[in-house]
Amino acid sequence: MTRKVLILIEGTRSNGPLYAKAAQRLGLHPITLSANPARYDYLAAEGIEAICVDTDNLDALIRECSQLRATYDIAAITSALESVYATAGKLARYFNLPGPNPTSIARCCDKFIQRQLLADAGVPIPAYRLAANATEVESAAAEIGLPVILKPAVGSSSSGVRLCHNVDELAEHSTYLLSRKHMWPSSPKQVWRSSPKILVEEFAEGPHYIADIMGNEVIGITAADFDCPPHFVFRALTFPAPLTDDEQDRIADVSLGCLQALGLGWGPTCIEFRWTKRGPVVIEVNPRLAGTDPQLVQLAYGVDLITEHIKLVMGGEWSFRRRRSHTAAARFLIPERDGTLDWVDGDTRAAAVSGVAEVKLYVEPKTLIARKGDDRDFLGSVIATSPSRAQTATILQHAVDLISWSITPFPTFCEQEKSPAPYFPKPAKVAPGKM
Repeated sequence: MTRKVLILIEGTRSNGPLYAKAAQRLGLHPITLSANPARYDYLAAEGIEAICVDTDNLDALIRECSQLRATYDIAAITSALESVYATAGKLARYFNLPGPNPTSIARCCDKFIQRQLLADAGVPIPAYRLAANATEVESAAAEIGLPVILKPAVGSSSSGVRLCHNVDELAEHSTYLLSRKHMWPSSPKQVWRSSPKILVEEFAEGPHYIADIMGNEVIGITAADFDCPPHFVFRALTFPAPLTDDEQDRIADVSLGCLQALGLGWGPTCIEFRWTKRGPVVIEVNPRLAGTDPQLVQLAYGVDLITEHIKLVMGGEWSFRRRRSHTAAARFLIPERDGTLDWVDGDTRAAAVSGVAEVKLYVEPKTLIARKGDDRDFLGSVIATSPSRAQTATILQHAVDLISWSITPFPTFCEQEKSPAPYFPKPAKVAPGKM
């Protein structure tokens, strides 16, 4: 019998391993096609087959999949990475396999086009302008009113997103975004293809929520907190969010309006909101599963969204049947300074705490820490669950308090100039998990 395979285009640190494991549980052999398989350490660690191919080149992907089809039965093609999800949809269509509408995905991934479609449909969004240079950024900010958020028109994971309170901050971040210091567009190859565009947006103030959706059904809503201002680095996630029935209904209604406006509604979507004085305002629509949310949904409700997504791309039907009603939460370990990570301790003790589902470290000692203001800054994460929100919060805080690390700051230029001898900085004071 020909072996059935799941083709995964690229991967992600959070959901990539989960897609591979879910495929194996479903009797599929996962194969990852990547422009650089070495960037996903879980592939080698888990013995997952990977093939190096230009994932920005649809013809190259078609050739590779055609060769694989001579040996395997390709049961499904998909991706957990937003920047290549439209390509995965095109590839699935070429081989007559189920998948999302590539045109809808591509429009959604361009934040300016997304904003236009949502505005035309009457979906509540922040005021916005598109800018191509620093002068246009300053003019747009004056029209909208400070503070404003500057972000790349194409990108993900909050990369390059910053809150600017004054003209100096606007100029500084505009220069950064318009330079080659920021990678444009957000793709595995990070190719500079065209002149970058910047979105200038009204700062919508209020609690942050994420609606987790499969097809046209809102599975649940996650509450999110941020750290590291003026950037937007997730600090904590809680599922389900502490909302009233009316608040949940309003977010669900706006979510379905987003799907209709953008031509989505097949497969997974996560939609980020701020609850403002005028109610839920859409910050971003992402045609994929959120990074950590699938684990939280599974722990809280007993629903494996990744497995259900794979069933969908195989041509089957997904099922959402809640098996329990718990609360799950995640806390991210965020470095307090740049430098060299000397050590991390307490993760084993934290993992042994009753109710802790996972403790994961993303970096090893001697790693150079250079904070970027997005989720690449995480040192690790802790996830906990229990029948109640208060109990989950207590478990999570206890586990996080057990974890500490030390980061030696980089030597300054002056320190290096003063002594011709090699620089050996004193170890930094132990920094407990700042949560």
